[in-house]
Amino acid sequence: MQKKLLVLFLFILAAFVGLSARLFLINRDNGEEYKKQVLSHQEYDSAIIPFKRGEIVDSNGTVLAVSNKVYNVILDTRLLLRKEEYLEPTLSALKRFFDIDIEAVRAYIAGHPDSAYYVMAKRVEYEKKTAFEEFCDDEEQGANIKGVWFEDEYKREYPNGSLACDLVGFTTGDSAGTYGVEEYYNDILSGTNGREYGYLNDDSTLERTTIAAKDGNNIQLTLDANIQTIVEKYLKAFNEEYKDNARPGNGAENIGCIIMDPNSASVLAMASYPVFDLNDVRNTENLVGMPLLDKDGKRVRTDGVAEYVTQESIAGMNDEVMYQHLNALWKNFCIVDAYEPGSVFKPFTVAAALESGSITGNETYNCEGMLHVGDHNIKCHQTFGDGPLTVQQGVERSCNVVLMNVAFALGKTEFVNYQHAFNFGLKTNIDLAGEARTASMIYHEDNIGMTDLATNSFGQSFNATMIQVITGFCSLINGGNYYAPHVASRITTADGATIENIEPRLLKQTISRSTSDTIIEYCNTVVSGENGTGHTARPAGYMIGGKTGTAETLPRGNNEYVVSFMGYAPADDPQVVIYVVVDRPNVVFQDDAKYATKIVKSILTEVLPYMNIFMTEELSDKEREELEQLQIQIRTPQTTETEEELDEEGNPIPKEGEEGGSQGEEGAAPAEGEEGAEEEPTGPNEAWRDFPLDPETGYLVDPATGDYYDPQIGTRVGSGDSQGEESGEGAGDEWSPAPPPGDGEESGGIE
Repeated sequence: MQKKLLVLFLFILAAFVGLSARLFLINRDNGEEYKKQVLSHQEYDSAIIPFKRGEIVDSNGTVLAVSNKVYNVILDTRLLLRKEEYLEPTLSALKRFFDIDIEAVRAYIAGHPDSAYYVMAKRVEYEKKTAFEEFCDDEEQGANIKGVWFEDEYKREYPNGSLACDLVGFTTGDSAGTYGVEEYYNDILSGTNGREYGYLNDDSTLERTTIAAKDGNNIQLTLDANIQTIVEKYLKAFNEEYKDNARPGNGAENIGCIIMDPNSASVLAMASYPVFDLNDVRNTENLVGMPLLDKDGKRVRTDGVAEYVTQESIAGMNDEVMYQHLNALWKNFCIVDAYEPGSVFKPFTVAAALESGSITGNETYNCEGMLHVGDHNIKCHQTFGDGPLTVQQGVERSCNVVLMNVAFALGKTEFVNYQHAFNFGLKTNIDLAGEARTASMIYHEDNIGMTDLATNSFGQSFNATMIQVITGFCSLINGGNYYAPHVASRITTADGATIENIEPRLLKQTISRSTSDTIIEYCNTVVSGENGTGHTARPAGYMIGGKTGTAETLPRGNNEYVVSFMGYAPADDPQVVIYVVVDRPNVVFQDDAKYATKIVKSILTEVLPYMNIFMTEELSDKEREELEQLQIQIRTPQTTETEEELDEEGNPIPKEGEEGGSQGEEGAAPAEGEEGAEEEPTGPNEAWRDFPLDPETGYLVDPATGDYYDPQIGTRVGSGDSQGEESGEGAGDEWSPAPPPGDGEESGGIE
């Protein structure tokens, strides 16, 4: 037995000696390798360092979008649970400084005692973080607060709220740009995240390394925030004046305004209404008054009558329907929505005919109130006829008959070629996200008929966007130079170094200088001429040029119109172009371009002096008094109601339905382009002057037909079943009421 025990002891001893020798050899030969493997399984701090998204500033350096540092509050459960006395003081401090749901934190701690990372609060401001840290540094109060640390993050903020919201766009929660500049220049505004982490060096010593984040670059815009503010002020004033006027809802379905430098196509202002706060993009209050949509984004109508968003309808919206409405709010009307431009297009038709040599400009055409094309009569807005008119007079009076004859002289092939030369049907490629494609909304040589040519000549039966129209118009008045429209002027690094200057890009020559000078001469008479349709757009002390526009939406005969005015100043040397479009103003009779000209006048009255464009015209006593009142308003902000009182010649503007409401003014813009009733016109006369005045609307009424006429220039407005002046409605088999191939949308996509 003793021998057996001795043998067992010696065997165990030998094994122990062998094991010890093996361990010695392993440690000698491979000790460092195994040491690193063991240490590598231990946890070391590693954190992402977020980049700062680049700023967006206006042409003067005013910040429109900036990313400010904020902090996520993180809990290390393991550290918190090391001692029991840490728990309650820490939770109490979290509740005090960050208003955190403590019960949710307790539940997480109970279920995850080994967690090292739990986000309790996101995007906490620096002031709250600092206050918490100071409290923790206090030896008495903060001694037992453990396991809380802060993670850096950036929050996108827009210091001016809703200013230029459609143009600037916004970011999603993961800092990705959505809409506008934020989306178009997302790659430039975005940077690269950095990282801080620990690792073992060759001596097995823990070291920390930081790879710095690379911040995004900044974008400087051509936009001037001061001009933008003026524009938005008057769009809002228009809405306040006309909302809930003839129907529930906003002052118009949409209102858009673009101000541009015609010699570079730089956008100085771009706005539409309604607006939204870029810091609170999902605020549903901004939806009230907009057209009501279904889950497919289509207009909701009951018995053919459009419905509008109310607080009650918002409460009943599901997520899908809510998204459709928010998307309609966020989109940029100036580049997304297509519509029939109406008579604003007439200068394009005349320019094409002059440039091609199809006309000389000395021609005279006889307007008898309509022109027979195809199987039907296409009427002019002056249903009594204007008699013999030159081409210039046709532009001044916005005569459809003159323009149809000019288009016939030009011919279908040349008309289509020039329409494409002015970029209609093509994207302008402005540096903003979401620009609409309109290739399917215009005619081509193989599908345009004579009646299509007739209606196209005055801006109907095809669709365009605001940015297309104003960019093409700039080439009409700047010598024929077509520049690519743009909103960005410079890209800089985070520390201000210039990376790239974005220069204006001249793309093509549309017309000659001589043709351009002629178009300026013609368009000047629209404002200054005795029979011009744009008198009410002229700001006191200035002479401007331009063109009014009125277009009936689809379906024809619905008495719903898009009215507009394209203007430029000074008249003899255009330095600024403004385009205002009012989509279905909330009034009884919508076919009156005065609803656009009044906005243009108000905006230019403030913008032109700001741009150091000086007055050239003598002021009347009334105009001087008007300007003095405006200066008082600017120095001492008044209510919107006061501002609205001075929009037209410094006098109160009655609401629709009040005595004098919508009464025509001197040179009030007519409703243009009607086709409808088949009776023969009476020829050039002024029989309308003897019509009685309707005190409720301020219009003259034809006792025989019930049609309404402007009391100053005799143009027909709101004429019920015979409406459709520019539409060419019922103009025969060749004419299509929607641009080919047609998308079924009213006004070719305006909805």
